Amino acid sequence: MCEPLAPCGRRPNCVCSRDDASARHRVEPFAVAGDAAAAFARLKSLLAGMPRTAIVAATEDYLHAVCRTRIGFADDLECRLCRAQGVIHVRSASRLGYYDFGVNRARVEALRRRLQSA
Repeated sequence: MCEPLAPCGRRPNCVCSRDDASARHRVEPFAVAGDAAAAFARLKSLLAGMPRTAIVAATEDYLHAVCRTRIGFADDLECRLCRAQGVIHVRSASRLGYYDFGVNRARVEALRRRLQSA
């Protein structure tokens, strides 16, 4: 069992793959096909190549990146590899503001597409 990422709060500026997330916050975890460590390394590489994104913490099963919006707001993106489940759990949340206008969900889904095509 892997340590879960933090839940989203009440504000609609966060998405996460926790099973207990509300419908407005819920996204599916990233499926891992094949070598889990290789998939996580690909994810780290994709994050490192994203514009306005800096990886601030990384271990063999956890990544934390800060993603800046075009106008400079900071969003936190966290990913946790859960080998036993065959998934990478994800959470993306705005630090400020009530609404994020779908930016965090769009970021996660774009990352999912890139990871699947890599």
